[in-house]
Amino acid sequence: MTDGARRIAHVMQPVVQETYGPADLSGDPIFAGGFINFGYWQAVDLDLPLGETERIRSQEDLYRHVLDAAGLAGEPKLLEVGCGLGMGCAMALREYGPSAVTGMDIHPEQLQRARGAHAGLLRDESARLRLVQGAAERMPFEDGEFDAVISVEAAQHFPDFGAFAAETSRVLRPGGRVAVASFFTVDDVPGRPEELAQLLDTYANGLDIARPVNALADAFTTAGLTNVGVESIGAHVWPGWDLWLGRSWAPGTWPRNFLRAYEQRILDYYVITAGRPG
Repeated sequence: MTDGARRIAHVMQPVVQETYGPADLSGDPIFAGGFINFGYWQAVDLDLPLGETERIRSQEDLYRHVLDAAGLAGEPKLLEVGCGLGMGCAMALREYGPSAVTGMDIHPEQLQRARGAHAGLLRDESARLRLVQGAAERMPFEDGEFDAVISVEAAQHFPDFGAFAAETSRVLRPGGRVAVASFFTVDDVPGRPEELAQLLDTYANGLDIARPVNALADAFTTAGLTNVGVESIGAHVWPGWDLWLGRSWAPGTWPRNFLRAYEQRILDYYVITAGRPG
């Protein structure tokens, strides 16, 4: 292991190491197709039976929503922070025409799986896809290297929004944009972390960190990014996610409490965007 890899491993929380390493969350059937997100279900008819096709569509559509929010133009250089198996990177290459996509993940086992899943793309002489180990708070890239940065359902794990925002601002070129999709508390009312820990095991065990959405928005502003926008998309995430969970999890089991937390106005799903001044 290199010194850089040791530093990254040192900052990775043990529950993150286990969940995305030996436990291999990407192999769970609820995350069909190798994606690891709750899905954006706007285009899926929730009155009809849900199958793997609909589930994969929901996960791809979440990426499409984020990529559209990033405002990709021309043939941009794109970075995904927390790329997992790289399924979103591959989709961006297929559908959005970037000149290059870099997928970065903190977990070496996830990157090993991603390299296996996309061996053909990685061997392509055009070198449009690369996969790199790195932490959101310490990115191994040059200043201004990317035209756009995205992150899909990873920010709930990031321990330091200020460092992530500063690194995002640094690696973006002037005029570049960032779009982040994840779930956050709707406000900073005291006791929100405890409420979520009682409802959801992922908050109780520390895999997910309870923070208000304005914590990330404010971090972007502090890092010098402008035109910060916050969009709630929970209405197109939580009901579909709960219906899909119903195939595997009975009512009253803890994963079904994501919808409950949304209905109680504790938790919501957001897309946060910002730009580096040109």
